[in-house]
Amino acid sequence: MSTAQHKIGSGFDARSTADDVLAGLDLTGKLAVVTGGYSGLGLETTRALTKAGARVVVPARRPAVAREAVAGIDGVEVDELDLGDLDSVRAFAERFLASDRRIDFMIDNAGIMACPETRVGPGWEAQFATNHLGHFALVNRLWPAVAPGARVVSVSSRAHHFSGMRWDDVQWTRDYDKWQAYGQAKTANVLFAVHLDRLGRESGVRAFSLHPGGIFTPLQRHIPKAEMVERGWIDEDGAFLNPEGFKTPEQGAATQVWAATSPQLDGLGGVYLEDCDIAEPAVDGDQSSGVKAWAIDAEQAARLWELSAELTGVNAFRA
Repeated sequence: MSTAQHKIGSGFDARSTADDVLAGLDLTGKLAVVTGGYSGLGLETTRALTKAGARVVVPARRPAVAREAVAGIDGVEVDELDLGDLDSVRAFAERFLASDRRIDFMIDNAGIMACPETRVGPGWEAQFATNHLGHFALVNRLWPAVAPGARVVSVSSRAHHFSGMRWDDVQWTRDYDKWQAYGQAKTANVLFAVHLDRLGRESGVRAFSLHPGGIFTPLQRHIPKAEMVERGWIDEDGAFLNPEGFKTPEQGAATQVWAATSPQLDGLGGVYLEDCDIAEPAVDGDQSSGVKAWAIDAEQAARLWELSAELTGVNAFRA
């Protein structure tokens, strides 16, 4: 890593909103690409960035739904992209590159969580493929359009605590566990940012990963109500049991917006963020905060990069 994994005292916290962290910033003339920028945290991210003057491209698996969701928000355009389909990733990237525009903020926000065992592409586990490999291929294909000084933001989760990389079976061909598979995918999101930051910093491009916080959004669509009750998230009537333990979408979007735009992060990169600050290393036995050592290990990050390049056939940095 290029920066110590410790708080910098940003002045923001878990209750800060995306509008709070953008206060006083003028993003006029800037272009952001926000995957999944039409639902949940992605929609709030799109709203906040456009409100500050940026234009936002929203790649969406369901473009008709996306266009309806962002209707009335000025400065947004929607295009088709299915992160689980590498041909779709290539086609989107080719269309974007043909527009001859530069990307200032790339926010890899889209994802799936705790889904039943599902296979995509050549038999890849869907969470690893969609959350990591799709974004890996997308960023590498779009790299010619990434502007010097740009930031790439990889939205991970505290769920990376659930599992490091399962190097002997990254595609979960045996003993599938939906939460551990999700954890591995979220660890991959952190490792991706670690290595991309190392590769991109010479051109002034920095990368960050983050935990947005606990927020109820469509991301929970694969989790049965009974399981959410069992986990103590809601009661039998669907009411929050601990509303103070969850963020609003506006608060949940804050850390990724801060990562993409804050001058406080100038000259920094390759670190994991939470609650609009750099996170501390996780303490053994504590899954409530911080980043696990396995997720910011430079050797594992390089290993994952090479594996991802082999699987997707894409590597913008290969000589």
